Amino acid sequence: MSNIVVNFLIVLPIIIFSVIVHENAHGIAAFLLGDKTAKNAGRLSLNPIKHIDPFGSVLLPLMLAFTGMPIFGYAKPVPINPRYFKDQRRGMMVTAVAGPASNLLVAAFFAQLYKFIVPLSLYGQILGFVILINVVLAVFNLLPIPPLDGSKVLAGFIPSSMLKSYYRFEYFAERYFILIFLLIMFVWPSVLLKVLLLFINPILKILGVG
Repeated sequence: MSNIVVNFLIVLPIIIFSVIVHENAHGIAAFLLGDKTAKNAGRLSLNPIKHIDPFGSVLLPLMLAFTGMPIFGYAKPVPINPRYFKDQRRGMMVTAVAGPASNLLVAAFFAQLYKFIVPLSLYGQILGFVILINVVLAVFNLLPIPPLDGSKVLAGFIPSSMLKSYYRFEYFAERYFILIFLLIMFVWPSVLLKVLLLFINPILKILGVG
């Protein structure tokens, strides 16, 4: 099976499924903490149309697949209003962690199924893609780079006196994230890959598929 067929028929649907799970987890966590913004916006849904970002959910994953980089992507962020949280900083940390945590849970679930499937079979390969893509999504999103989830987690540990400066940096980084990321991906791809693999490989081993 050619790489193009694999990307379109197997990898891309898995990525779309995985980012939908990721974004729903953010919204559900926020809802449980008192923020109904995502629910009221109709974003607590498995309908792909409500979540797909043309670049992050389709073009970026395919670009990475064709360049040999780890495959990941993102969906449109669910709307979250921290003013509804009793503790805004803690609430943002919890909702941020919920996305990557959901991908790790998906990976762990399919890793158990993987143990009963012949790895070299088509089903085994598909399960392998599901596991790898969800682990990569979790690790990538936990990088402490705005607007990734890791930056929201990091904000929870920054001293209050430095928060104003951090939020200014976060605003700037979010505006130019795509340009910065594409620069890193095409100029220093090996550096990004090495950083991701530092975490991806141990997680895969823990799951028993590494």
